[in-house]
Amino acid sequence: MRRFYSDELTKNTVLTQDENDWVYNGFDSCVTLEITLTLLEQLDEVSRSIYERSKALQGPILEMATRGIKVDVVRRDQVLREFKSDIAFLKAQLNTITAEAFGFTVNWSSPAQLKAFFYEFLQLKPIKKRNALGVFAPTVNRDAIEKLQQYMFAEPFCIRLLLLRDLEKKRQFLETEIDPDGRIRSSFNIAGTNTGRLASALSDMGTGTNLQNVDRKLRSVFVADPGMKFGNFDLGQADARNVGALCWEYFLEERGEEFAGSYLNACESGDLHTSTCKLAWTDLPWTGDKKADRKIADQLAYREDSYRQLAKKLGHGTNYYGQPPTMAKHTKMPVSLISDFQGRYFRGFPCIPAWHSHVKRMIADHSQITTLYGRRRWFWGRATEDSTLREAIAYAPQSMTADEINIGMLQLYREGIVQLCVQVHDSLLVQYPEEKEAEHVPRILKALEAPLILKRDRHFLVPVDGKTGWNWGDVEYNKDGSVKDNESGLKEWKGNDQRVRTSHKSSILQRRL
Repeated sequence: MRRFYSDELTKNTVLTQDENDWVYNGFDSCVTLEITLTLLEQLDEVSRSIYERSKALQGPILEMATRGIKVDVVRRDQVLREFKSDIAFLKAQLNTITAEAFGFTVNWSSPAQLKAFFYEFLQLKPIKKRNALGVFAPTVNRDAIEKLQQYMFAEPFCIRLLLLRDLEKKRQFLETEIDPDGRIRSSFNIAGTNTGRLASALSDMGTGTNLQNVDRKLRSVFVADPGMKFGNFDLGQADARNVGALCWEYFLEERGEEFAGSYLNACESGDLHTSTCKLAWTDLPWTGDKKADRKIADQLAYREDSYRQLAKKLGHGTNYYGQPPTMAKHTKMPVSLISDFQGRYFRGFPCIPAWHSHVKRMIADHSQITTLYGRRRWFWGRATEDSTLREAIAYAPQSMTADEINIGMLQLYREGIVQLCVQVHDSLLVQYPEEKEAEHVPRILKALEAPLILKRDRHFLVPVDGKTGWNWGDVEYNKDGSVKDNESGLKEWKGNDQRVRTSHKSSILQRRL
């Protein structure tokens, strides 16, 4: 074999076909090595630990990508038939509405026909969005259709169009081709996001789908292997608790324990959202008793939302620098209600706006944020722009959640007691021998912990909640607590599970037409 020197090769170098292949593959390998060696020189104490953790994650990720999840084909086909029936029913309704009202029908899946219908025939004010060419142009995406619902004569069409689009997505997912062994697989990208979260796509063989994005109502079609049982383990309120940990670290020495710990203490109280209610709505008759106060928080506050539900929705958005007009758009609540809530919220948790200001200074002065797990990210956008600030504020808590689940998954993988199936951002689906459940579940819960020691030796840990069952969907209950559907689905782990494995008999579809 000839020896080739890359600095001597030019486009005019004459090579045989074999030599051309050797040079191509040689460059592929050598250039990759050169890049690796150059990057390794740039690692410092901060980035090296993340690099080593990322390398170690290749094992569990390869296991998940190789194994995939078994599909209950009978269940899948049953649900698919029902979705197709609902789609046909809705299409017929749309055709009837347009034919009788306007004298023609509209292809609901054609953006061109929908634009012509809404913006030319009905002459509604066009909803515009910047397109791929950077030009603001009329759109009929989901946000646009939701806005067009405000017009009385467009509402019946918009409601059915949104339902059709949702059902069509589910139909397409259910028709995803299954591998010959009856499983669906995904690939997972360790470096697919800036936060450390895994990204997911088709399997390495070009089959399957993104299993991180499966609608919860469709998960019951995925089942554990014979003799095995699923365990689904979630980090409890991870993003919120991480915000609390950051506030403790940043402000403890400067502003004291009461200021720095106000939010973290609420997170660790056992019921963050009721604690938020007590601070946001001080005029309610709070008693100090947890059960009694929970009942008060569960009282209706606005339309169908209780005080506690408002606290959950608005508290999360406010943590991430959500502004009242934007939050009003997404929550369908009045701007005044959100503004009032945020004023009360910031008075109750003054560390939150202080944290926002701290992040703003970090971006302006250093253009970077480093999380408590040592993951650093540079921000190149203008520090004065709200989009840059919102991205920077969300980065640390979301990145910490990613590292918490990744660290736990790696520890569990090294235990060797389960088979990894899918990681979904802040949760992990595994399967284990059914007869080993009482022994394995406590070990799994322990292995998934990723504790930190904060300032003044404060122990910080995001708790892990577990559910077990024979398929990936949740058990559905009636109001009286009896099982409504999916009796073999995931059920909260409380030390034991006396159920036995059964097959599906009823429908999971709840028609809302």
